[in-house]
Amino acid sequence: MASNSISQTLTRRNLWCFSLGTVGRDMANNMFTGYLMTFIMFTRSLTAEQFAVINIFIVAARIFDGFNDPVMGAIVDATRTKWGKFKPWICAGMFLSAVVILSSYLNSFDGWAFVFFIGALYICYSITFTMNDIAYWGMIPSLAPQTNDRNLLTSRTTLCASAGGALIGAIVPTFTAGSLTIGGNAVTAYKVLAVASIVLFLTFQSITLAGVRERPLPPRTAHEKFSFKKIVRVILRNDQLRWAALMFFFYSVSVGMGALSTMYIYFSFGYNGTLLLIFGGISGVAAAAVMLFFAQLSRRFTRRQLMFAAILVSSVGYVIVFLIGALYTGGDTARFLMMAAFMMLAYFGPQIVYLVSQLCISNSIEYNDWKTGNRDEGIIASVRPFITKVGMAVGQLLVTVIYLMLGVTEHTNQISEFEKMAANGVIDEAAKAQGIGEVIAAIPHGTTVGLLACMTLIPLVLGLGTYLIFRFKYKITEQKYDEILRDLEARKAQEEDNAKESQKASVQA
Repeated sequence: MASNSISQTLTRRNLWCFSLGTVGRDMANNMFTGYLMTFIMFTRSLTAEQFAVINIFIVAARIFDGFNDPVMGAIVDATRTKWGKFKPWICAGMFLSAVVILSSYLNSFDGWAFVFFIGALYICYSITFTMNDIAYWGMIPSLAPQTNDRNLLTSRTTLCASAGGALIGAIVPTFTAGSLTIGGNAVTAYKVLAVASIVLFLTFQSITLAGVRERPLPPRTAHEKFSFKKIVRVILRNDQLRWAALMFFFYSVSVGMGALSTMYIYFSFGYNGTLLLIFGGISGVAAAAVMLFFAQLSRRFTRRQLMFAAILVSSVGYVIVFLIGALYTGGDTARFLMMAAFMMLAYFGPQIVYLVSQLCISNSIEYNDWKTGNRDEGIIASVRPFITKVGMAVGQLLVTVIYLMLGVTEHTNQISEFEKMAANGVIDEAAKAQGIGEVIAAIPHGTTVGLLACMTLIPLVLGLGTYLIFRFKYKITEQKYDEILRDLEARKAQEEDNAKESQKASVQA
């Protein structure tokens, strides 16, 4: 009979039940954070002021969400129930987030009413999904305290998360734009896909809730109670956590620039979701390869070597994609395929950067224990989503400014009018396609080149900044981390010996 144990601390049951749980979770999250703005731009006609206000709401919600993360981390740390400290929040966040996502796609508001309704939903989502996200990722250190186990669990979970996000990334464009559009219009298509993503969200998270076995928790002590001072103190005292957080911030802003690729592809090559599927699918292969083999790569190469290779490869890829898009004068098909191929090269790097940065944050938990005597894993684990959301807010702000400067919304408003007429039966699919084609044909070349420059050169600069921080400021190498673990074990053994001596002396007395 095969053993259920991978190591002394990580079981196969926990590895798979935890990892698979995020497939549907990231599908639903990507449906909301990744495609809500696309849904808005292609199904609603907004003035420049309305578009700016709705994005201000989104940016504000994401920043609030970021500051909410450490608070939620502290609350998770202080939670003690018979189901553990993580699962109650995973479950509550799951159901509440499902309600918010469905409401965002199934409403019939328009104009300013729509702007304020979506703004309110974004604030709600910043609370509900944080409940789930902090508790879910905060469980990793408790399930896998050893380096190799943590590398395996982190990479396998990230692979599943990427698979969930990639599935939505493939399905949404394919079935909301072009000949395969569900119902013949984007309005109907987005509603159907929102419902499907929620069903999968609930299904996959149930695997984690039912299958994962947590280690027993010690009783809550006075110093574990929620405290704003504790949140600030933990973050300020941990210098390595701060540098790792800055790396993750650069990565998150860089990822936000990927939103520009949707408009670039539609404006340059046609309003066809299949093109986005190909463009994103080729890049997804690179991401999946990194996630699948990261544990093996991390055994053969140091994180410093992996980070250098990642930034080098992605920089070359971004430069070549920009040059092809801006200068190549051959046919559109050849230009598109060459750009997609080199975008795969560009995407090898960010996935390695993501995993290394995430490990840097996770490893700062033991560093915190070594330096201060407290793990504070909930607070430290909350830094990753905190920085991700603040970075996403900055990225959203940049994208909004870019859209307004390049006049993108003028063109999307025209497209959305054709989509709404098709949804109301005013025109058929053929008339809709013809009208949208005429809109795209009239888009200035400078608009598409501007989108291309922003989606390639900004991530390139941010990637170089990430490497410089990692190379010169982050000090927890693999060797240093092993030293910290040995020292912590020695301290624990000494504390146990002292306790035994104290007990023995008390008995003799």
